[in-house]
Amino acid sequence: MTIFEKATREKFRYPSAKGLLTTEQLWELPLTAKSGFSLDDVAKAVNAELKAVDTESFVATEANPAKATLETKLEVVKHVIAVRLTEDQSAKAAAAKKLEKEKLLAVLGRKQDAVLENLTEAELLARINNL
Repeated sequence: MTIFEKATREKFRYPSAKGLLTTEQLWELPLTAKSGFSLDDVAKAVNAELKAVDTESFVATEANPAKATLETKLEVVKHVIAVRLTEDQSAKAAAAKKLEKEKLLAVLGRKQDAVLENLTEAELLARINNL
């Protein structure tokens, strides 16, 4: 079972500054925010819960079932963060390429205009008549 299948089947809810969030709502959160409502803050909250449950016992031999659920929740949040970081990097790279292409097209346009400016009057008239 994948982590997302488990998250949806078990209806995972994640703590946030604005209440509990569903797995689907994680995709809509910003990566970081000063308001305390971000993926980073959700990951910190789930990690804090996991650390609280993960106290060592020398008497209890059974594993705490909440620990496995919290570990899976943390893996879901980490996965969403990783995907969002990759998407942000791709978007930044695409924006940089677009900006460079626009600059190159502007320079090309100026060079083409310069070539036209250097044509003689007869060459200009001939080109106009051919249109």
